[in-house]
Amino acid sequence: MLDRDFLTLGEEVEAALRAGSALVALESTVIAHGLPRPLNFETAQRLELLVRERGATPATVAILGGRLCVGLDEAQLARLAESDDVRKVSRRDLAVAVARGWDGATTVATTLWVAARAGLRVFATGGIGGVHRGTLPDVSADLPELARTPLTVVCSGAKSVLDLPATREWLETHGVTIVGYGCDELPAFYERRSGLPVDARADSPAEVADLARARDALGLEGALLVAVPVPEDSEVEEGLMRESLSDALSEAARRGVSGRELTPFLLAHMSTAGTEIYEGGRQGSLLEGESDGSFRLAASTSSALFSQPSLKIFPPLFLRACGVSVANPPSGSSGARRKREPQRAPRRSSF
Repeated sequence: MLDRDFLTLGEEVEAALRAGSALVALESTVIAHGLPRPLNFETAQRLELLVRERGATPATVAILGGRLCVGLDEAQLARLAESDDVRKVSRRDLAVAVARGWDGATTVATTLWVAARAGLRVFATGGIGGVHRGTLPDVSADLPELARTPLTVVCSGAKSVLDLPATREWLETHGVTIVGYGCDELPAFYERRSGLPVDARADSPAEVADLARARDALGLEGALLVAVPVPEDSEVEEGLMRESLSDALSEAARRGVSGRELTPFLLAHMSTAGTEIYEGGRQGSLLEGESDGSFRLAASTSSALFSQPSLKIFPPLFLRACGVSVANPPSGSSGARRKREPQRAPRRSSF
């Protein structure tokens, strides 16, 4: 576990870790920067409730006074929601945020980094970043963190304003397994389909948990990315989304907007073009709709993972969080010594 000089665990989170019960990490950028007030605070409470309803403990991650906090109480959630001095913190900003005592909302990448070091195994979020459109290579910090952090990440895909085929290709190249939950195509956040295939399909939390256990047992580094389509009644109509995006791309080309400025421009243009896709109230209701499935699945998956514990498949960070010495693993773990069986002569192939 990360040095406790930098890390603060909420009381519920610490109790859940000690008891070996289900936990789900949540990001905090949506609270401080994603929605208008007071909708942001109400949505944060609602998302935590979705996790609790499935028997897991929510662990919202944030930086408060330079400390990495995992599990916030109501006053801390309100502090993030109401303050004008909360910075958006990605992984590159962590050292600065800690050294200078910032209050910070964690992105997907930062939440992954902190949650893994606190011993959590499942993370739920609305959507991930990806490869941005344009000629210059611009890759969200979310993607490299997904490639090197062995958590199960449940989300509704990536937004259509991103280059989805390039995002899909990046994840494949870097060994991130994409699982479609009840679907065979990668969802696109507010849209149920993108036309891009997933690597595997799962239709129950138990199936997702089995995949996560296998990933851990093999010692694979990357995340298991579980994509849950938004409910049909919450989906943005495909024609509306395509028309709005096309208009935004045309305007960006006319103004010469490119590189890292392109995605923020597209989102801003779509929010003011009269489509109401990204307008505050509409966005809040969409977020809750698309989060219902993702956050409940994350909680159920976490419960399934802990319902059949086996130390031989737990990652080292979780073992340390439970006070188990990784250097001297207990009997039955993957590192335990076993009697060597006599080698048998290899069977002769019939070919």
